[in-house]
Amino acid sequence: MGNPCSQAEIAEIAAHVRSWVEYQRELGVIGYPPGPSEPAAARVARADVPPSPRANSAGPVDAATNLAAVREALGDCRRCKLAPHRTHLVFGVGNPRARLVFVGEAPGRDEDIQGEPFVGRAGQLLTEIITKGMKLRREDVYIANVIKCRPPDNRNPEPDEVAACEPFLLRQLTAIGPKVVVALGKFAAQTLLETKTPITKLRGRWYDWHGMKLMPTFHPAYLLRNPGDKRLVWEDIQKVMRALGIGGALT
Repeated sequence: MGNPCSQAEIAEIAAHVRSWVEYQRELGVIGYPPGPSEPAAARVARADVPPSPRANSAGPVDAATNLAAVREALGDCRRCKLAPHRTHLVFGVGNPRARLVFVGEAPGRDEDIQGEPFVGRAGQLLTEIITKGMKLRREDVYIANVIKCRPPDNRNPEPDEVAACEPFLLRQLTAIGPKVVVALGKFAAQTLLETKTPITKLRGRWYDWHGMKLMPTFHPAYLLRNPGDKRLVWEDIQKVMRALGIGGALT
């Protein structure tokens, strides 16, 4: 027989099982009534993500330090079944003090190879939105995904995978503290807003998320298949630009 699990390992396994079960209950997969929705802050608190460093007498903690602490806590993550299939873990990229954060769904093939989010065709379109539409540099913003590892064959993320990664995304956003978060596509929007409402009904409206303004819109990959809806995304992005004070009046 192998070595018995330590108390810490048992606690970690129990936390992951509990997260998965509760997520299944919220989705209605498990056949008994769900309890009250658990606040996002509580999910982070009970996850294996240490609190962000606090300011002390030496002065405030830098946002980059907080973000680095989240990456260190994530480590060589093996918390869900995606880990054995990945090439690189895709944490996030950009300005740790960004006023604007884009959150997507999951890494694709190109992202898995390069270890950076949004570098494939959809990423090129997002870059055009940022640089040509918003007149910003890609390095001015921060870009991340709900989950950090590529699902096989680019399938949709599964509930247990989202549940395992969500606390790290929430901690990333807390560490950065942007003014605006743009949720790209249904998985990002539904995860952050804790809802099953379709993205077609969520997009284009402002939501409050822990004191940050959150704007859901269509994912760039959707726009590659449905270019006629680019105008809707541009309307959403113009609202974001106005909120950031960088112009973009609707035309």
